[in-house]
Amino acid sequence: MKTNIKSLLLSIVSLAVFSFIFTSCDDDGDTTPPVINLIEPEDGDVLKIGSDIHFDMELSDNETLKSYKVEIHENMSKPHDHGNSLKSGSDTEYFSYQNTWLDIEGLRNTSVHHHQIVIPENATPGAYHMVVYCFDSAGNESHVAINIELSHDGEVHEH
Repeated sequence: MKTNIKSLLLSIVSLAVFSFIFTSCDDDGDTTPPVINLIEPEDGDVLKIGSDIHFDMELSDNETLKSYKVEIHENMSKPHDHGNSLKSGSDTEYFSYQNTWLDIEGLRNTSVHHHQIVIPENATPGAYHMVVYCFDSAGNESHVAINIELSHDGEVHEH
């Protein structure tokens, strides 16, 4: 009878220990998405065809950042097709751009400033969407979307 009580007691203690271990480790981890502060271009900016885009933003995360992505696509057709380069019917083409940067991996806060996005000379003037995505190391995502216009009379930033 003592053996049965010891076995039962050992089973209860083992179950309690395993329950404690698995419930105390039941942590969802990082669920907070990164924060994007897009400084330039701003919503509604008119950008010059044939020049580069002055791109400036601040990124932050409660843990660590991983990457950011920029997408630009036309916003003139209804409904429009995200990400596809379409012929406009003339010697121009709708501008479409997508690139991902990994150079922020492991940082908590960073400022991004570059002129790597170039609007080609044959880009069709008109309305476009620019969407900036940011991902953290835990896989959380945030994004900011703005409307821009491409024009032959748009602004050129000199730096």
